[in-house]
Amino acid sequence: MPIDITARFSFHLDEPTDLLLQFEVAAIPEQQILSSETKLSRAMHTARVPAHNGIGERIWVRAEGGYCVTYAAQVEVERLVPDISALAAVKPHALPGEAVEYLFDSRYCQADRMHGFVIDRFGELEGGAKVLAMRDWIAENFRYEPGASNAHTTAADTFVARRGICRDYAHVMITLARAAAIPARYVSCYAPGVNPPDFHAVAEVFLADPATPGGGAWYIVDATRMADASHTAKIGIGRDAADVSFLTTFGLSRFDGCEVSVRESEVPENVS
Repeated sequence: MPIDITARFSFHLDEPTDLLLQFEVAAIPEQQILSSETKLSRAMHTARVPAHNGIGERIWVRAEGGYCVTYAAQVEVERLVPDISALAAVKPHALPGEAVEYLFDSRYCQADRMHGFVIDRFGELEGGAKVLAMRDWIAENFRYEPGASNAHTTAADTFVARRGICRDYAHVMITLARAAAIPARYVSCYAPGVNPPDFHAVAEVFLADPATPGGGAWYIVDATRMADASHTAKIGIGRDAADVSFLTTFGLSRFDGCEVSVRESEVPENVS
């Protein structure tokens, strides 16, 4: 079933400022964009560029004063969702080049600090079973609390505080997976059922692909348990939130607000 997405956010720039936007659903094989409309305020400069790993697009803008973004889309997600618990890990030496960077520490995900915990807590498990155990541990031991973190909060901070929002849950999930030598990356997305409605964040892990002997694939894992992978529309991916923020300003700005709605499309009733 398609999902209907609307998003609107606005901000103010006191002087000419460069900013980078990434809020549109990515045009990739696992999701079909049935319709899409983007409205941007007038700007001094606007240009589209490929996003991280070529998944989705970013929009460069140079503007001054009040600026508003409005987006609406209908998307059919066609992603196959296997039983992750049955999937094996891919040994580091067998990883494809695209997955290697997602083993390393990044700005918000310091995996080298979590090796001991991962060994002690999840050391007896392997592959997808280990990933799901990590997801369940986060879901059962952390509290979803808007306002509990900020743009400087790392996975290590969240691990200590045991509270945060989807961004923080994703960072901890990514960090634990990388500490277990399982590539993991950050995914910004839209998904029905997220409460409060907002841009959502999940993790994606690289595990064996049962359809390709010796190969691997990326699988969505949401430690908040709010998003269903089969109904999640990806916006973009990155090492952590720094790579895929919906709004990055290279100068001073005042954020005025954001509204997001994601719901399953209504099926029209048959009229006799």
